[in-house]
Amino acid sequence: MELCFATNNQHKLDEVSQLLGDSFKVVSLEAIGCTEELPEEQDTLEGNSLQKAKYVSDKFNINCFADDTGLEVEALGGEPGVHSARYAGEQRNNEDNISLLLEKLSNQSNRSARFRTVITLILGNQIHQFEGIVNGEILKSRRGEKGFGYDPLFLPEGMNRSMAELTSSEKNAISHRGDAIRKLVAFLKQH
Repeated sequence: MELCFATNNQHKLDEVSQLLGDSFKVVSLEAIGCTEELPEEQDTLEGNSLQKAKYVSDKFNINCFADDTGLEVEALGGEPGVHSARYAGEQRNNEDNISLLLEKLSNQSNRSARFRTVITLILGNQIHQFEGIVNGEILKSRRGEKGFGYDPLFLPEGMNRSMAELTSSEKNAISHRGDAIRKLVAFLKQH
């Protein structure tokens, strides 16, 4: 069975392909001829991942799945959440986003946070959603060079290294995206 993963991120494509094995062929947006930016106009991760998956499924008539991820900080009422990539503006700059988050948390003692990913699968006109969460806290300064986004600030629960200090295999074993992908894979293997 062929499935489109609504992304052009090769790392994500490779990770999912390895987990699914030979039973499924995972293709990118580029492979199906989708060159436009996918809409993300909803106010929840669930809504955005559904909007992206539905856009691809409807326009290209293919079974597909899409993901959306956000960092949710307890002391900030769940910010940046669905706006994580654009927290400091439309330029989507990781350093600006990190600086704004640190500024907003400067007087906060509660630094509890979580990364959350929602994957929406559209398979034969049926919609299924899978959620992955990793809990932790926001550090007071950046640590580590690996990863991307807020990884240098995020200390996973029970660990003494930030997400940006973990190897990719260590990160995938505990990550929110990895958790959601494993749930997606388990579902697909049963169906």
